[in-house]
Amino acid sequence: MMHWEQLLSLKKMGDSTKRLRIEEDETRLAFEVDYDRIIFSSAFRSLQDKTQVIPLSKTDFVHTRLTHSLEVSVVGRSLGRQVGKAILRLHPHLKDTLGYSINDFGAIVAAASLAHDIGNPPFGHSGEKAIGDYFLNGNGKRFKELLTAKQYQDLVDFEGNANGFKILTQSREGVEGGLRLTYATLGAFMKYPKESLPKKPSSEISDKKFGVFQNDKDFFREVAGELGLLKKGLKEDTHFQRHPLAFLVEAADDICYTIIDFEDGINLGWIDESYALEYLTKLVKDTLDIKKYHLLQTTSDRMNYLRSLAISRLIQEAVNVFVENEQQLLSGTFSVSLLDKSTFKAQIDDIIKLSIQKIYKSREVIDKEIAGYKILTTLLDAYSKAIENKYQGKELHYDNLLLEDLKTLDFNQEKSLYTYLIDCCSYIAGLTDGNALLTFNKLSGKNV
Repeated sequence: MMHWEQLLSLKKMGDSTKRLRIEEDETRLAFEVDYDRIIFSSAFRSLQDKTQVIPLSKTDFVHTRLTHSLEVSVVGRSLGRQVGKAILRLHPHLKDTLGYSINDFGAIVAAASLAHDIGNPPFGHSGEKAIGDYFLNGNGKRFKELLTAKQYQDLVDFEGNANGFKILTQSREGVEGGLRLTYATLGAFMKYPKESLPKKPSSEISDKKFGVFQNDKDFFREVAGELGLLKKGLKEDTHFQRHPLAFLVEAADDICYTIIDFEDGINLGWIDESYALEYLTKLVKDTLDIKKYHLLQTTSDRMNYLRSLAISRLIQEAVNVFVENEQQLLSGTFSVSLLDKSTFKAQIDDIIKLSIQKIYKSREVIDKEIAGYKILTTLLDAYSKAIENKYQGKELHYDNLLLEDLKTLDFNQEKSLYTYLIDCCSYIAGLTDGNALLTFNKLSGKNV
């Protein structure tokens, strides 16, 4: 069984003494500092030019990763606060003895939600697939025999969640522990608390993907141990049950992309507005003022109204499911997403099905994902070859020119080939859509 006293740990990397909530400065709370550090980070700022659904879109209608992440954090804060209210009622000593508040839960979930896409490559999820496919089927498969099975799996299933943990926690010269977030926030961020192998060892939602690269698993285990996350799998595997608050981060993301991607499709004219009333009213029929709805003059205003009601309803659904299943969440026996237990699951599935048909498989999205695939494959080809030649001591002048872009790899230190390759992938994943395109043009000689 997991315990809230551990799950709400204020510890940060490098701490030698225990941080106590009751001793915190109320004007500068650690969980709120987590949020601030994420929002001021360069990795977060880069999300303003990264695809959410529609790659390289220049319209004002649609969301970038940045606006999506901000919205997920707002929903996450509401989820956290409402759950926190219930948890403190169920476990009053957390407040009365230890000093935790409702807002602490909101701040943890908001910070983890803010960071949930921070490790994602350019061009949406096709970016992850492009990197993985390069090593599985492209020129990158030449590295397979030079790596362990788990190292190679990290590359062929390159995962934004694992890259996010790397970005948030990786030490570099003068910066120990990356952003130095609290372990509670890191735990809530860890939606998939396992390494890349064994792949999908169970049907549980937390085993769907992986959340840590091989180089980062020692600290990952330290965080899991401090939080008291339950061990899963074989002794030698890095594999844990989820932090309960990670379910709220997942719910915040699910709510936003379900409702807001649908809204984007309607605002772009890809989905007829009549579908909004048909699909969304099934979610909000108890709170919808149909007269007010018909008084609104624009599609945008009508969608704003329906979206607000739908998000509020789904927040309450997720909170109810969390509180009803608190003991299963703490014992690690809750194995699906919160919205999968929602009474509105059928309506959510209908919305997602229509979004897949009208948005995710639209010609514009597919065409630009194809372009992104070509761009990232070209970058991987050039940089991995330069790394390989440098690693083998037979680099060309051209390789050294390319490696100027990868100064953080630091070939003056002895590192494994895997480290150089995963750092290279992380560098490419950190590029914005626009910078990836500029680099592609540079490698193609188009910037001369």
